[in-house]
Amino acid sequence: MGASLNGSGRSGASGYKSRYRPMAEINVTPFVDVMLVLLIVFMVTAPLLTVGVPVDLPETKAASINDDIEPIVVSVRDDGALYLQETQIDLGAIGPRLVAIQEARGVDADALRVFVRGDQAIHYGRVMEVMGAVNSAGFRRVALLAKLPDIAPDAQ
Repeated sequence: MGASLNGSGRSGASGYKSRYRPMAEINVTPFVDVMLVLLIVFMVTAPLLTVGVPVDLPETKAASINDDIEPIVVSVRDDGALYLQETQIDLGAIGPRLVAIQEARGVDADALRVFVRGDQAIHYGRVMEVMGAVNSAGFRRVALLAKLPDIAPDAQ
C-alpha cells in the first residue's frame, strides 16, 4: 500500500504530475545596462578630477626647527613683491645675494637653510619660481614656512 502526500497522486488541475525545472539562463540585460551607465558616469567625471582645486593651506602643528646657523628668510607678499629678510629684491638678483650672504657668513651652501614664506593669497607658481631661483643658486636646504597655530596655555 502506498500513500500519496497530495491526496490523489495527481498535481494541478490537469491531473498530471509536473516536474520543477530551474531556469538555466541568467538575464544579463539589467547588469549590462547598469555597467554602461556607470561607464558613462566615470567617463564624464574622470577629467574633472584632474583639474586643480584651490587650496587654502592649513596651519601646522609641527615643532619649530632648532639650528645653530640662522636661516635666511625669503618672503613673497600677496602682490608678488619679493623680500630677502626685510629688503625688497628682484627675482633675478636673489641668487647672487644669497651666495654673497653665504660667503659672508663663511658657511657651506648645504649647511645654510633658506626659508620661503608665501602669502596665502599668492599664486603657487610664484612661490615655485622663488624656490627654483634659490635652488639654482646652489642652496639645497630650502623649506616652506607655515603659520603656527595659536595654542592656549592650558593645552600644553
